Amino acid sequence: MRRPRGEPGSRAPRPTEGATCAGPGESCEKVWAGRPKPLVQGHAAGSPAPNSMLRVLLSAQASSARLSGLLLLPPVQPCCLGPNKWGDHRPPGGGPRAGPVQGLQRLLEQARSPGELLRWLGQNPTKVRAHHYPVALRRLSQLLGSLPRPPPVEQATLQDLSQLIIRNCPSFDIHTIHVCLHLAALLGFPSDGPLICTLEQERRFRLPPKPPPPLPPILRGGQRLEAALSCPRFQRRPQQHLIRSLAEARPEELTPHVMVLLAQHLARHRLREPQLLEAIAHFLVVQEAQLNSKVVQKLVLPFGRLNYVPLEQQFMPCLERILAREAGVAPLATVNILMSLCQLRCLPFRALHFVFSPGFINHVSGTPHALIVRRYLSLLDTAVELELPGYQGARLPRRQQVPIFPQPLITDRARCKYSHKDIVAEGLRQLLGEEKYRQDLTVPPGYSTDFLLCVSSCGAVLPVRAQDPFLPYPPRSCPRATRDPAQRVVLMLRERWHFCRDGRVLLGSRALRERHLGLMGYQLLPLPFEELESQRGLPQLKSYLRQKLQALGLRWGPEGG
Repeated sequence: MRRPRGEPGSRAPRPTEGATCAGPGESCEKVWAGRPKPLVQGHAAGSPAPNSMLRVLLSAQASSARLSGLLLLPPVQPCCLGPNKWGDHRPPGGGPRAGPVQGLQRLLEQARSPGELLRWLGQNPTKVRAHHYPVALRRLSQLLGSLPRPPPVEQATLQDLSQLIIRNCPSFDIHTIHVCLHLAALLGFPSDGPLICTLEQERRFRLPPKPPPPLPPILRGGQRLEAALSCPRFQRRPQQHLIRSLAEARPEELTPHVMVLLAQHLARHRLREPQLLEAIAHFLVVQEAQLNSKVVQKLVLPFGRLNYVPLEQQFMPCLERILAREAGVAPLATVNILMSLCQLRCLPFRALHFVFSPGFINHVSGTPHALIVRRYLSLLDTAVELELPGYQGARLPRRQQVPIFPQPLITDRARCKYSHKDIVAEGLRQLLGEEKYRQDLTVPPGYSTDFLLCVSSCGAVLPVRAQDPFLPYPPRSCPRATRDPAQRVVLMLRERWHFCRDGRVLLGSRALRERHLGLMGYQLLPLPFEELESQRGLPQLKSYLRQKLQALGLRWGPEGG
């Protein structure tokens, strides 16, 4: 017997009977036609019973709308989130579908012969893109290079591939053109063939046009000279160009700045060009009243460095007047001018009196360039001692004197790897022994020597450590009766950079050192770079050194004692 509806103990209605599903955020309620909502034990009114919900969830006929109503969520519609990384609109969860472009590239990369490679390109003209041709060329190079005996490639195959690339070359971008050019060159396509020429023509066509070169400004003689000297690409041997620019310049166009640039250029590159040096000397004499000592020191620099005494008669009197006028204004410039004149053996007595005075020395002692000034003053004092025996004026006090050149010159240190010093040292070591010579010894008052030997009165080479390698300085300070009878021989390397360019004239600093060492009593044995460069190997060099030493009457070994 069926129970009447609504009576206690009757079956609870199904949750889906008369249920309506509202939108998101709304509740799904049971619609009872004119009757109150029943209360299920343990559940609020309007909520389906757990067993009823489970039956709905497990029901095979449950639709998405019914499930959404139960879970209070809107039904999920299939959607697309826009273009993905493969460039198409694919539903989420789907992997990349291999389209015709990716498929053709994979076929090209997996081709097993040049014929198959060409077949894939020729049979799919609508699917071929510009980037497929570099892939084909790269695969062709792999096929020809991976096998020890690559299969022969028919010339027609290469020609067909070339024609395909040439036909589609206008659609390539610049990167594809560069890759094809590189691969075609690796594959051995001729540089004057149609493929390389077409790719090169396309490459040039893609490059931006070069702007037309600017018209050179019309420069006068002095301006041309200044532009040439200021150009960083200016060659090192432009004497004729400089002479022509200097000849075309008018006197009023030759400014101190232009002449300073010219002087620095000649000194830096060791260009002993008489016509240019005479032009600088004439300019200095003419512009004497307008030049200060800081400009004059730069104009005089090439004369001392290049060991050139100008023919201009008023050159030395002009410098003496400038020194007398500017000596107290710029101490360092004054000493620099005297250094250049010292290399030329043209020291003015009046200027020496001034720079050796206590007032000048005290004035420069507190300046930042005090050390370099004291070094130059020490060199000037040495020149006075050795070259001016009749000088009776002030001298540099002994406590103010410092070594002139305590270490090798900058040019020698910079070019040590091109020097012959190491091989000459090895030759002397094998010829004489290590105890018979000293290398890089600085002798008073501060001159560096390349190699020094001590020789007895009979010509025997003595061990240097057993003798005092230095001669007394100053020479006249030691009585003749107490002097050491042993003679000192100095081997002087004359490297290529010790001379003026394209000449046999020693630079001023080198000539000054050799001159002073000779005046102090050292016997000099020069070793020119031409003779050293002509020796092939150490045996020839030892024979050359033996001849040089024997020419001086030197003996060593068992027969020399």
